[in-house]
Amino acid sequence: MTEIPSRDRESGGFPGLRRRGFIAAAAGVTAASGLLLAGCGTGSGSPGAGGGPPRRGGRLRAAFAGGGASETLDPHLGNLFADAARAKALYDKLADCGTDMAARPRLAAKWEPNDTLDRWRITLRKAAFHDGRPVTAEDVLYSFRRMADPKKAYRAKASLEPIDLAASRAVAPDTVEFRLKRPTAEFPNVLAAFGAYIIPKGTTAADFAEPVGSGPFRFVSFTPGRSCVVKRNDAYWDGAPHLDELEFVVANEESARVNALLGGQVEYAHELTPTTARAHEGKGRIEIVRLRNSAMQSFAMKTDRAPFDDKRVREAFFLIADRKELVDGALSGAGEIGNDLFGKGYEYYAADLPQRHQDLDRARHLLKRAGAEDLRITLDTSPVAAGFTEAAGIFRDQAAKAGVTVRVKSGSKDSYWSDILDSGTLCCYRSGAMPIESHFSQRLLSGSTTNATKWHHKDFDALYQQAQSTKDKKERAAVYGRMQRRLYTEGGFLVWGFADWIVGTARRVHGVAPDAPANTLDWARFDKVWLG
Repeated sequence: MTEIPSRDRESGGFPGLRRRGFIAAAAGVTAASGLLLAGCGTGSGSPGAGGGPPRRGGRLRAAFAGGGASETLDPHLGNLFADAARAKALYDKLADCGTDMAARPRLAAKWEPNDTLDRWRITLRKAAFHDGRPVTAEDVLYSFRRMADPKKAYRAKASLEPIDLAASRAVAPDTVEFRLKRPTAEFPNVLAAFGAYIIPKGTTAADFAEPVGSGPFRFVSFTPGRSCVVKRNDAYWDGAPHLDELEFVVANEESARVNALLGGQVEYAHELTPTTARAHEGKGRIEIVRLRNSAMQSFAMKTDRAPFDDKRVREAFFLIADRKELVDGALSGAGEIGNDLFGKGYEYYAADLPQRHQDLDRARHLLKRAGAEDLRITLDTSPVAAGFTEAAGIFRDQAAKAGVTVRVKSGSKDSYWSDILDSGTLCCYRSGAMPIESHFSQRLLSGSTTNATKWHHKDFDALYQQAQSTKDKKERAAVYGRMQRRLYTEGGFLVWGFADWIVGTARRVHGVAPDAPANTLDWARFDKVWLG
């Protein structure tokens, strides 16, 4: 049975939060069934509303699912939301993604490309590490070269691939010139890549025992898999946090997180289910914040093999899906319908394409023309992600109405993502927030390493390169529009919905951004939160 970590009372005392100790606080609460992660939006009774001006002081305790004893404060190794939240407290990136997934300057005060888009000059703002040293161009180059180490598996390494780091240089203490391997119009997205944090030059793995960053909080203590405590950095370049201290505590079970929140042992609980949200929303005990549009929910059709090598079959499957039924059933209504494209509401999203609806007659006609009217197919799914098994069952029943027999096959939680990348023909798939350009480059080019739909088209690759070589943003958006129209017509992702990411807070917590998809700039911005 999972416990939230406890620290002894002599060290400032986070009382033990054993799950069975929450029974009284959770009386009347139904254990939340697994549903799905999500994105940006506004929750009812959003914290901060009516909270008055920000107040300084106090300690906020935030509960996240964690990674156990192997956790580290090395920001280049993080994979979990808990890792990302701790890294955001202690470190800074050159840029981060806004609500629309466009890059926003952080340690970079500005960026300027040359005319051919293969050199970018980054000017740093005046910022300092926690030990007082200024953040310099040499620190930036050291951090990027460390992340790109071919012998290591740092999270941002693939995102940094366009940079020729051997040729890149510091042209002044506050100026970096990145030389690129090819024109890259969306280079600021690279600066905002997940895990691309700046650390002091010369930092080694041993130094992360007591890390030094330039972020809004300074390190106090860390027990892997249990607790991390940080305190306000009064010299932070973006303004000192309101909180005196922030403690991240680990609670891997959703029921433990919500019960700790109800019982007053934490003030912030990350990743709640729609069932939990419905049980408590508007009841006056805690606040529910729905961060809408963080997670694309889809079925991935492999376009390089039968039956999905026939675009008529792919179109038929687009028309089989009743998206509202999938959102209502698999996500308990905590989301919105999709339109077979990634990134609804993000920069460059093709919002002008008509919303696709279920059309079983047209689907049957297309299947007959493709010689697939008695089609039998396996749909791979797994409890690896909340809502996957529910979505598979709902789609199986929808497909039956079009004469398609779908066999649902449930795979291992431990190996599902690697199993379905190359195997099978149809699978449940999801994605968190990222720029649309990154979705293209990581998943839809012939050389993409996570190309789950096996979408290999040289003319599509050429359009991507054209977009990256186009300096005028309006012209570049037009190219991205052409790419999305192609995917809408014959792509391999049946994007049926976008799920809400849900967090809960104590009623006295204010300043939680209600419109920030997970992993974006204003998600987990504890430096902007205060206690009423």
